[in-house]
Amino acid sequence: MRGEKFFLLSTTRIAVQSQRHVKPVWAPHRRLALSSILAKAASIEAGASAVSTETVESDVLKALSQIIDPDFGTDIVSCGFVKDLHVHEASGEVSFRLELTTPACPIKDMFEQRANEVVEALPWVKKVNVTMSAQPAKPIFAGQLPPGLQTISNIVAVSSCKGGVGKSTVAVNLAYTLAGMGARVGIFDADVYGPSLPTMVSPANRLLEMNAERRTIIPTEYLGVKLVSFGFAGQGRAIMRGPMVSGVINQLLTTTEWGELDYLVIDMPPGTGDIQLTLCQVVPLTAAVIVTTPQKLAFIDVAKGVRMFSKLKVPCVAVVENMCHFDADGKRYYPFGRGSEDPHVNIQMGVVQQFGIPHLFDLPIRPTLSASGDSGMPEVVADPLGEVANTFQDLGVCVVQQCAKIRQQVSTAVTYDKSLKAIRVKVPDSDEEFLLHPATVRRNDRSAQSVDEWTGEQKLQFMDVPEDIEPEDIRPMGNYAVSITWPDGFSQIAPYDQLQMIERLVDVPQPTPA
Repeated sequence: MRGEKFFLLSTTRIAVQSQRHVKPVWAPHRRLALSSILAKAASIEAGASAVSTETVESDVLKALSQIIDPDFGTDIVSCGFVKDLHVHEASGEVSFRLELTTPACPIKDMFEQRANEVVEALPWVKKVNVTMSAQPAKPIFAGQLPPGLQTISNIVAVSSCKGGVGKSTVAVNLAYTLAGMGARVGIFDADVYGPSLPTMVSPANRLLEMNAERRTIIPTEYLGVKLVSFGFAGQGRAIMRGPMVSGVINQLLTTTEWGELDYLVIDMPPGTGDIQLTLCQVVPLTAAVIVTTPQKLAFIDVAKGVRMFSKLKVPCVAVVENMCHFDADGKRYYPFGRGSEDPHVNIQMGVVQQFGIPHLFDLPIRPTLSASGDSGMPEVVADPLGEVANTFQDLGVCVVQQCAKIRQQVSTAVTYDKSLKAIRVKVPDSDEEFLLHPATVRRNDRSAQSVDEWTGEQKLQFMDVPEDIEPEDIRPMGNYAVSITWPDGFSQIAPYDQLQMIERLVDVPQPTPA
């Protein structure tokens, strides 16, 4: 037994000793394999984390896509409103920013509430942080604008074709309504012969100041709204001829340091003459509001104004019918009549049927409305909860929504589809969409570089334009055209009317999805 035990013990010792002296030739390979396995595991874990992050972000965007913008008819994700999305899955915290087209968006509170609701409904979300913001103030037009107009998003003209209908009252109260909705607003009084703005507002500084270094005008302010009028120039009312007036208006408007504005409201002078045409051509107007009274004679003037803006490709978004009724002895009276079935007598029916402007607003004959204009305090500021303020609130919402629609339509009217190698055209206020060959568009340029202005001879020949030419950039030019930049550096101005007349592409094969 002892021998057996000794033998076993000795064998064990020998085995242990032999293991201590044998070189562990397999150890480095094992460490290499282990490190490789760990690296692969880390890679898989990182990949899984990335996939997980992408998945949860996709879940958030999918939830937010349930919110539809009623003006664009598209979800807020497709509209590009969702910015700076951050997801911390471990803590269940989600944060993002909704960048709307304007700070005066009438449904921004609804967007914020719905965004919180749909994201909080996700099972893993414990906290949601939503920040509301608006796009920087800038025009959508590609033209070379004066420096003072380069940071203004929307320019709205308030016009009438005859004096004394309350145009200035509507312009001032509309401006302060937009300011009350959260927008940055300015007012330009373009009536040099009879400026109304100095009477209707009461700024502390009633004189415009000059920046000597930059040779620019610094506007005065009242209740947060920037103001420029010839009446603040210390000159009173102008006595001068038309061309001089046009020059004064141009200088006042384009050399003013407006800063960043969401809306610049222009109180247009009455009529449809040289001054009005100059303003419409110098300034990239986004939209127009027509002011009138409920009379047959007034409808004739409305028609003139709408036609003028139509020729200049400025959409009329609303008509304000001023002094349409008054209340006395518990009854409502309509001094200019009401309810005629003849569209030539009933201004509302005439506007809708002949010009397709469905946004009509009635203002009453109200002593306080008139008195506020004389006191220097706009009615919407003096009585923000009154009937008049409610009407202007509806008008402000209409202007905000229509300007946003116009900007969206203009910015996407003409685009280049690289997959089809075709220019896609959808003219604003039209349901028609069609495709054009880029070379055909380039060959149809009618500028002096392509066509001799005196003889009409075609200088740009067919073979001068490669068949496979592609545009480098397409940008809007007002509400009437686009600027197309080609590889040779040429910038072509292509009006919508011209694009609609060019030969179109038909039977274009759709690209096969990858």
